[in-house]
Amino acid sequence: MSDDRRIAKLPTGIAGFDIILEGGVLRGGIYIILGSPGAGKTILGNQLCFNHASRGGRALYVTLLAETHGRMLGHIGQLGFFDESLIPDGVSYLSAFRILETEGLKGLADALRREIRARKVDLLVVDGLISAEETAGTPREFKKFIHELQIQAELADCTMMLLTSAAVDQNFASAEHTMVDGLIELQARLRGRRSERELVVHKMRGSDFLRGVHSFQVTADGIAVQPRIEALLSEPSRPILVDGPRLSMGVEMFDEILGGGPLRRSTTLLMGAAGTGKSTAGLHFLGAGNDERSIYLSFDEAPAAIRLKASVLGLPVSRLFDEGVAEIVWRPSTEGVLDEVCAALLDQVRSGNVQRVFIDGINDFVQTTGDQSRLAQVLTALTNEFRALGVTTLLSIELDFNGIVPGQPLAGLPVLGLSPMAENIVLMRLAALGADVHRLIIPLKVRDSAFELKFRRYDITGRGLEIESDSVQADVVLSELVRQTGVIPAPFGSLAAAPSGDEA
Repeated sequence: MSDDRRIAKLPTGIAGFDIILEGGVLRGGIYIILGSPGAGKTILGNQLCFNHASRGGRALYVTLLAETHGRMLGHIGQLGFFDESLIPDGVSYLSAFRILETEGLKGLADALRREIRARKVDLLVVDGLISAEETAGTPREFKKFIHELQIQAELADCTMMLLTSAAVDQNFASAEHTMVDGLIELQARLRGRRSERELVVHKMRGSDFLRGVHSFQVTADGIAVQPRIEALLSEPSRPILVDGPRLSMGVEMFDEILGGGPLRRSTTLLMGAAGTGKSTAGLHFLGAGNDERSIYLSFDEAPAAIRLKASVLGLPVSRLFDEGVAEIVWRPSTEGVLDEVCAALLDQVRSGNVQRVFIDGINDFVQTTGDQSRLAQVLTALTNEFRALGVTTLLSIELDFNGIVPGQPLAGLPVLGLSPMAENIVLMRLAALGADVHRLIIPLKVRDSAFELKFRRYDITGRGLEIESDSVQADVVLSELVRQTGVIPAPFGSLAAAPSGDEA
């Protein structure tokens, strides 16, 4: 289609929403926004009006409900988008409840036509479309009403948003669903005891859009929408370079077991139970960057506790925290939203020219989404974008506190589909011999580098991680573990005794 025939888009003014809609809705189009009571339709409708008026447009908000405008404005007046100075020239309100009751759909259509012309409105929001549908004597009569609105939208170049609490027709075969230019659903769902808000664009004529379920929240500033991160980053924002030098993990022997250290722009995954030193390894990694800007994303430990640990161990990253070169971002997983956490992290990486990122506890990502099946896709999209931005990433994942199976030191590892997105995978395990618990570390995967697939013993000392230079003591521990239990060792890497289900 030539540019002169392309219909211009009208931005919603809600950043994440416009990203999903790839710029906004079509000018002069007619859209249905549906959702159950409390889903956020009225707030969204008002926010669209005020955003439109702030750009010089004129919006009319029409209610077909019994709620008074004073009561409604009392609620939305507390939100950041509300600007009383825009009323009534930029945003005006009309209650058409009585018109609908006394004159029916035809009278309502005539009233809307008059108001659009008289007020020179180019955005109309009708709140309570379900009332109009219930007033219609037949489905045909309601279809004619929608058709009248379509004609008026085109003649007046007025974009229309129709808000309704009617249930979703899963086949979208209802007359209003087939006739309108777009169909957007707001959902409020319970995941366990948590309530989450979701937005789905089911239909959008004349424009592509990001498909799937996206998160949104009602904040002090109004509706905030977070596009689904794996859809937003389906492809990195720029080509990924592969010419990066090897970097240091901050521990000499850690670099050695990784074939000289991780490559710039690579992702390294640390797997281990609580107490194996994953967080300490992350502090070493960030401190090894000297003056490279870095971020520590924590879901559990508060910044004060992380700073104290770095200071007590005397790690170089402690100075970087003090100077603001390294930053701690604390996002408790109690009520977090996965896509919002990822988007905020990306914004900080881009704006701060960050070169190293440590995400401590990717298990907590599952808690912020309630959908473990998304984890691999989200992390793949996120780390690919980090690579494109020149960021070297370290991730930690906490395993069950179950120690080593005698004769099968690799048994019981979770199968999460994470291997393809990480160039390096390192396992940190615990082995109990009598009253002593030994820490063992082994690289399971080091891409594009020669490495020894051997366990080494290590300790967490007053200086952080100290890894032994060879596998002699690790071999003693594993051999003694087998001898004491009388287990016949299985072939290396055997999964014969591994639990079933999601473990291997």
